[in-house]
Amino acid sequence: MKKYIAVVLILLAFKANAQYDVLKGVVREVNSREKLSDVFIKDINNKSITLTDKNGRFTISTATGHTLIFSSPGYVSDTLYVINMQPKTVELKSMPISLGEATVRSSRIAFDPRTEYPDVYRKAKIYPLSPSTIFSRESRNARKLKRYFAHEEEERYIDDKYSKLYVSGIVPLKGVELEDFMAMSRPSYAFLKKTNGADLVLYVNDQYKKFKAMPPSQRSSRSLSAQ
Repeated sequence: MKKYIAVVLILLAFKANAQYDVLKGVVREVNSREKLSDVFIKDINNKSITLTDKNGRFTISTATGHTLIFSSPGYVSDTLYVINMQPKTVELKSMPISLGEATVRSSRIAFDPRTEYPDVYRKAKIYPLSPSTIFSRESRNARKLKRYFAHEEEERYIDDKYSKLYVSGIVPLKGVELEDFMAMSRPSYAFLKKTNGADLVLYVNDQYKKFKAMPPSQRSSRSLSAQ
């Protein structure tokens, strides 16, 4: 009886693994139809993850009945319920430009990639005596995801240090004007890592002077996107 149960469990496990297939598709912007690279895609059922390539294309291990989440800074996240394995075209809608990238990023759900996706960091390691860790598609994708996670961690660090609460306590701006100022003056990660509190205050004040010296028509992040 025990042997029979063990065989059944093995067959069920094999069947569950065999149900996963590879879904291919492309992600683009709704209005411009521009192909979007580095869109983060996650299967919330089996936890598979991937990024779109420079041409907006993606492949991900999934199955019918699963739900995929597509997210990228500056765009409204979208959900795809997989009803078949035919190639998909997903279109993301850009967020209103007046929100500013700082506001968009700070609204994203934080996560700890090292805890949530330990396999990515394991597969990203390179061993000189193991060519597969250098040239295999799985390893290359893992390294790409690792770079993506590193970039996201840097952006979240900026969000934390250069927050709306912090900046609004230094400059007399609020609402859309504050958001535009933050988007246009957003500092780099490298700058913030080597800058103390006093220097950051000086930076904000200097950026504010430049902002106020600009013609009103150029103080909006919308005007920059139109150039």
